[in-house]
Amino acid sequence: MVDYLKHLCEGIGEGLFSKWAVIYPVLSRAGLVLLGALLVWVIFRRVMVRVRKRAQKYEFVRINDQIFDLIQKAVLYAIIFTSGIYLLNLFRIPVLEKIFYAALIILLAIPVKDFTSILLGYLETNLVKKTASKIDDIVFDLLSKFSGIIIFAIAILLALDVLGINVMPFVAGAGIVGIAIGFAAKDTLSNLIAGILLIIDRPFEIGDRIEVWSSPKNSATWGDVLDIGLRATKIRTTDNIVIIIPNNEIMMRDIINYTTLSEDIRVRIPIGVSYDTDIRKAKSVILEVAKTAEWVLKDPRPQVVVRQFGESSVDLQLRVWIKDARRRMDTISHVTDKVKEAFDREGIEIPYPKRDITVTQKA
Repeated sequence: MVDYLKHLCEGIGEGLFSKWAVIYPVLSRAGLVLLGALLVWVIFRRVMVRVRKRAQKYEFVRINDQIFDLIQKAVLYAIIFTSGIYLLNLFRIPVLEKIFYAALIILLAIPVKDFTSILLGYLETNLVKKTASKIDDIVFDLLSKFSGIIIFAIAILLALDVLGINVMPFVAGAGIVGIAIGFAAKDTLSNLIAGILLIIDRPFEIGDRIEVWSSPKNSATWGDVLDIGLRATKIRTTDNIVIIIPNNEIMMRDIINYTTLSEDIRVRIPIGVSYDTDIRKAKSVILEVAKTAEWVLKDPRPQVVVRQFGESSVDLQLRVWIKDARRRMDTISHVTDKVKEAFDREGIEIPYPKRDITVTQKA
């Protein structure tokens, strides 16, 4: 019995020793790999600190300093990837391989997102801001907001596929949830779709002056477009009031844009004179007044036409072209004031409604 136990202990000891002899080299290699990876990372960070300081003398580097952070992340992920591949080949555990690759895909989405943000910022600064059209500003703003969400969504789908999880049920479920949300938030989605159509059709751009039909009572009815968002458009009226109009409401109305073709617009100013007035003289006086406004264009020339015969006046209309659509009300005010002064000097009557009353007495 004693001999049997002795023999058994010797067998167990030999088994443990043989297993340890196999495991020890693997563990030692894994430890050396991790230690080497850590050492490489520490050395690289110190080198990057010095390079970063010396590169600050270049303007491009100062403007795009975040590039160094991106490089550090890329090198860190490269070290993790290389070390992970070696360790996986060393241990050969299929489950860990899938988990590692899935986690690596999610991690790689971070530098991809950062690089995309830097690229979009560079293009916006050096290309988009130099173009005359403002629609590309809006497109790049939308790309900046949603690029990160799109990149991470793709990374998650790829990671699930690597793990062996069928992503089709998730896609189908997301579609059903999307339909439910669509019914619950149909007004919001309608505004979003209208916002996309506004960006595509471009009935107006940021900076254009348009008519505002929903302005408060007794306030300015036109203003400049401040922002075209996916849900609503912001317009600042000439009274410095910001009106936020849902895009869906804008798409259902006529859009009056004063500056889409050019800054030049024609202003029509009605002026009435009495029936006893010399029409040629009145026209001449009005045209002279129009020339006193420096922003009125000489070509096309100002015109005065007879619109109609009113109940108590001959209705004239001054038509002038101005070189800045935003001075429309200034033009109307200036001409009206000056015409009144000129008519008073020239003895031209501005009529008002009159009635002749005849009183008869019966004997």
